[in-house]
Amino acid sequence: MTDKTEDTGSGRQPRGAAGSVQSVDRAVSVLEILARHGEAGVTEIAEELGVHKSTAFRLLGVLEARGLVSQEQDRGKYYLGPGVLRLAGAAASRLDISQEGSPVCRELAEEAGETANIAVLDDDAAVNIMQARGSSSVTAQNWLGRRTPLHATSSGKTLLAHQPKSVQESALSRKLPRLTDATVTSPAELRAELKSVLKNGFAVARDELELGLHAVAAPVRAHDGKVIGAISVSGPSYRLEEERLHEVAKRTMAAAQELSRRMGYAY
Repeated sequence: MTDKTEDTGSGRQPRGAAGSVQSVDRAVSVLEILARHGEAGVTEIAEELGVHKSTAFRLLGVLEARGLVSQEQDRGKYYLGPGVLRLAGAAASRLDISQEGSPVCRELAEEAGETANIAVLDDDAAVNIMQARGSSSVTAQNWLGRRTPLHATSSGKTLLAHQPKSVQESALSRKLPRLTDATVTSPAELRAELKSVLKNGFAVARDELELGLHAVAAPVRAHDGKVIGAISVSGPSYRLEEERLHEVAKRTMAAAQELSRRMGYAY
């Protein structure tokens, strides 16, 4: 956390190159805060940065002018803006899995009638780089570019299950936040679930990230067999009940195999 004493009483930041670097660092921190929380007010952001509200407000103003954050008019909360999506899209376009996965993701969404996503591992989270919505999808939830916890999502569990033991144990050694009453927070329980993912070929999340949200994911492999991503289907729990969830799991595994073939993997 940045020391508030680095700000002057008027909220001015240090001049010169050091001040410029600090401003960039803080601006990036603002984006990370919004990515983590979804939305936040000026006071919350200032507290997390350890700066005065005037400094946080000025940073938000610059980011808003560039389209990197937007503000809800009724509540004044800030959230990531369309500019972030453009930047993410530019980066994602360089990833083969996003290029090859686009038609597969759309087809899976159409078949399942729900939202389909492709995610990749990013340190201790799963990041969605591709999304398509099916005909029955009623939610406006946009998962594109979002970092989601490994232990509470089907994509995250799929990616973690195929990591080396050292990576798994490192993830399990950290606190597993409880997001809902159904979130798996026991390392032993999650360890057993990861074994089931390897055995079954897919992972399931039931109300673990959000209440009323179910999802299933399967691994995507590169030409050498290494798991480089996960493709998933998510939807409301009342539509993805147990029987249909397993039916969708079969479609998801088939889509994962198709995308893996496109990536050069031979089954």
